[in-house]
Amino acid sequence: MNFIQAVILGIVEGLTEFLPVSSTGHMIIMQKLLGIPSSDFVKMFTVCIQFGAILSVIVLYWKRFFQTINFYYKLLVAFLPAVVFGLLLKKQIDLMLGSVAVVAVSLVLGGIVLVFIDKMFKKVSQNQDITYPRALKIGFFQILAMIPGVSRSAATIIGGMAQKLNRKNAAEFSFFLAVPTMFGASALELFDTYKSIHAGDLQLLLAGNIVAFLVAMAAIKGFISFLTKYGFKVFGYYRIILGMMILILLFLGVDLNMLG
Repeated sequence: MNFIQAVILGIVEGLTEFLPVSSTGHMIIMQKLLGIPSSDFVKMFTVCIQFGAILSVIVLYWKRFFQTINFYYKLLVAFLPAVVFGLLLKKQIDLMLGSVAVVAVSLVLGGIVLVFIDKMFKKVSQNQDITYPRALKIGFFQILAMIPGVSRSAATIIGGMAQKLNRKNAAEFSFFLAVPTMFGASALELFDTYKSIHAGDLQLLLAGNIVAFLVAMAAIKGFISFLTKYGFKVFGYYRIILGMMILILLFLGVDLNMLG
């Protein structure tokens, strides 16, 4: 991986991390298109570049993020299912990270859900508080995002709407939950691979995170505004079209996994 490739991946991460389109899926696809060979560093980069994106949440929502200790307990409750299942399924998750086919199928299935989600969860509760039961249930939805292409953002927003939160509140809690989730995933990945990281790799990782941070700042603001006005259908159709294009290429014998 070179500097230009790291910057491009940072842009992709920043644009897609908080949209319900799967940042990991797009990162895997972009790696193949850029011809980046799979390696331990590339897999680590894919996970740890998310750190830059989560910093954008803290900066944009710092007044709401630094709240009472009760708020952090709720985040912890929502975060715990991902910790447990992430540790149990880490090997299986790592195997799926390189599969474009898994990403394509997940994009299509998730897209179908997003097309109909506004009709599925029409009823909104007058009580929009994040209670402990709500937090835990959203946390279990987040487990689905361990499958590349599902989208952590989509899974947790759907989880919030299933608990009768409105779109805006479901999306914002998804952003907050991203902070411990992605920080934990990045820390674990760094711990597992730090011995094989070279000085040049750290420069690429830093560049990718800085770009992801700046792009994510703009993406979050635009997403909340768009989501409040128009809902999820556009994202659903985008996922379906992208996923079907990839599946067609694979069906025609184009081995996207060999592009690198």
